[in-house]
Parts: sequence; structure tokens; C-alpha cells
Amino acid sequence: MNNKKILLAGGSGFIGQALAARWGRDNEVIILSRGSAASPNNSYNSRLLMAKDGYHITYRLWDGRTIEKHCAGELEGCDLVVNLAGRSVNCRYTARNQREILDSRMDATDAIGRAVAASMVPPKLWINASSATIYRHATDRPQDEYTGELGTGFSVEVCKKWEKVFFAQRTPFTRKIAIRMAITLGRGGVIVPYLRMLKLGLGGRQGSGRQMYSWVHIDDVARAIEWFLDKPDLEGIYNVAAPGPVTNEYFMSTLRRLKKVRAGLPSPAWLLRLGAILIGTETELLLKSRWVVPTKLQESGFLFQCPRLKEALKAIVDKK
Repeated sequence: MNNKKILLAGGSGFIGQALAARWGRDNEVIILSRGSAASPNNSYNSRLLMAKDGYHITYRLWDGRTIEKHCAGELEGCDLVVNLAGRSVNCRYTARNQREILDSRMDATDAIGRAVAASMVPPKLWINASSATIYRHATDRPQDEYTGELGTGFSVEVCKKWEKVFFAQRTPFTRKIAIRMAITLGRGGVIVPYLRMLKLGLGGRQGSGRQMYSWVHIDDVARAIEWFLDKPDLEGIYNVAAPGPVTNEYFMSTLRRLKKVRAGLPSPAWLLRLGAILIGTETELLLKSRWVVPTKLQESGFLFQCPRLKEALKAIVDKK
């Protein structure tokens, strides 16, 4: 992909920076962020990608609520808008944090929608992030866009409301696609704490280890977005998850083998809950059984570059 104008809202995190790295040399990339370019909000990045590194990247400060005063003009003539904005869910679900998690997603999506509707030359495609956690805890069968059952609980309700406000935006000249992303693996993001757990000897299964672990390599996230841009007939909701989900136990054992770690202590559910309280997070990422498959994406003809976990993790570990 080249010679495109791309806007990444919330593009200073792991996924946004990976997309910017892929597209930033051959395209114009504008990143909207609550923080300054000198202060990345992703603790696993030493610094953000900059123009001095050879990228055609421009950062714009954005409050995530009012697009008009900050960057409405940046959407004019965009080929692609990707909205990743939203407060991190890596926290305890207190009333205040829940409100901030929900409001940050709703406000950002609504603001972008207003700006798109007011554009003289509206964007061609608007991709809005969602999450595969919208589906129920599934141990009996995979969940896809046709027969998948939505779950209950705070994270699920956030996804439902996020998608609702996205599709409620009136953008007759801009295609809209919500991508329900599985746990995204790459050089950064969630893989970093997993590798730290291995070093501490805690690389065994979490909980029963039988819960399903749906994942996707960051390169396939980028390739799927490029696919959507090239296929003007595609719109609506798509699961972006590798076609080879595994169990939590298999994921951890594969990671141990690739890192040449002989054994790892298992973490029972009660210990994970205690640890989550101590470090200020929730156990949902580890204990919820996400069994999600990309039926619609594969039906459209998309071929995954990393369909199997071992090859995907090997590429990440070898790079690191």
C-alpha cells in the first residue's frame, strides 16, 4: 500500500505504532493522540516513531472528544481512518475506571463521526476497533459473526455500546467496518508480560488451561485492514482472529518451547485473582475462554500470513 492518506486515532499504542511502522514510509500517516509525541502511552515502546526516522508521520494532540478544534481538517480526503482510541482496560474495574473506559470509546467514535459527516471530501473507509471479547465465554464451540452468541459483563457491554455508536454515525459516503480483534501478538503489547512471566518461572497454564485462546498476529491485522480498503464491497462486522485458536495451556507450552524454558509453574485461578488485585488489573484476559473464528474474513478470500500459533510466535521471538 502506498500514496495513501491515513489517519490513526489513538495511534500511539502498540497496535497503532505497528500500523504506522508498516505504512509510514510510503504513505502520509496522521496520528491523533492524547499525549505528546515525546511521551508514548504504551509502556512497551521506548519512544514513538518520528519523521526523523524516515517516516511520513505527523502527530496531533487530541482530547478524544472535540474534533473540530483540533484536527477536523486532517480527515479531509483520507483514504483510511482507523480508530483505536480508548482508555486502557489494564486496570481494576472500579466505577471510575469503568466510566472512563466506556466514555473514552464512545466520545472518540462520536467525535470522528461528526467530523466525517462534516467533511467536504469524506474518508473512503472508516475502520473502528472492537474486541473479540464481545462473545460469551465459550468452551463448547467457536463463535463467528453468524452464529456467535454475545456475552454479558462489563467488557461485553463496552463493546456492544462501542459498536452501536459507531454504526449510528451517518456517513453515506464513507464505508464503515468494525473489527472484533482477538488478542494481538507482536513485538510489544501483551507478549511482553508473558515473556516476563517465563523469566519468573510462571510460564505454566493459567487457571485450568483449558480455556480457549483466540489470537492474531499484528501483521495480519494490518493485512486485513489493507484487504478491506481494496475490497469496496465489504462493510459491517468482521472478526479479525487467526483461524487456529488454541487452549491457554497450549499457548504457554508453545511459548516455553520457543524460549527454551523447560518448565513453568501453573497459576491457579485463586492466585491470579489475588495477583490481579495486587498489581491493579483484572483476570479476564487470562481466564475468559475466547473461541473466535474469522468466518466472514475468510469467506471474502483473505488468506492469513500467520494462521498457526507456533509460526507466529517463532517470528516474534526470533525478532526479539
